[in-house]
Amino acid sequence: MLIVLGGLPGTGKTTIAREMLALFPATYLRIDTIEQALRSADVLAGDVGPSGYVVAFALARSNLAVGQSVLADCVNPLPVTREAWRAVAAEGLSRIVEVEIVCSDVAEHRRRVEQRTVDVPGLVPPTWASVQQHDYLPWTTQRLVIDTATTSARDAAQRSASSPRPARSFMRNRCNQAMVRTSCSRIF
Repeated sequence: MLIVLGGLPGTGKTTIAREMLALFPATYLRIDTIEQALRSADVLAGDVGPSGYVVAFALARSNLAVGQSVLADCVNPLPVTREAWRAVAAEGLSRIVEVEIVCSDVAEHRRRVEQRTVDVPGLVPPTWASVQQHDYLPWTTQRLVIDTATTSARDAAQRSASSPRPARSFMRNRCNQAMVRTSCSRIF
């Protein structure tokens, strides 16, 4: 199974992910950690761009292939990244649960962003202004939406872990897979 937690910074994705990992074992892929490792390694000049997602897709693919459940913690801001996660699941013949984490209380969301404690060495946390300006397109596909302004992290974790998602046709996903790879290379 592949569970993808998406949402703007400061909505509570990592807190929910930690609660989920207490409920069931899974390989945990956190884009913040992957991107910071790439920055720290000085292998990329400038912005990491899509590299963190590309690495996470590959790690998810390899873990699903050996039967491991995967929990991805990422902003997942664009339709192309969302479709890429679906393609990874389809390739691994795995169920996918897509969860959009939101915080409808703007004051609370801002407080979380501004008072955030960074637990990834070297990571510079986003500012409230950068969160507001983040390129985050609305979802147009089915997903579970959890509002952390009204739901505890533990309840969100339990809902996410038990969320049913209708299976999509494997062949349809295999066809989409080629489109996603092409789209990713053009957009990123």
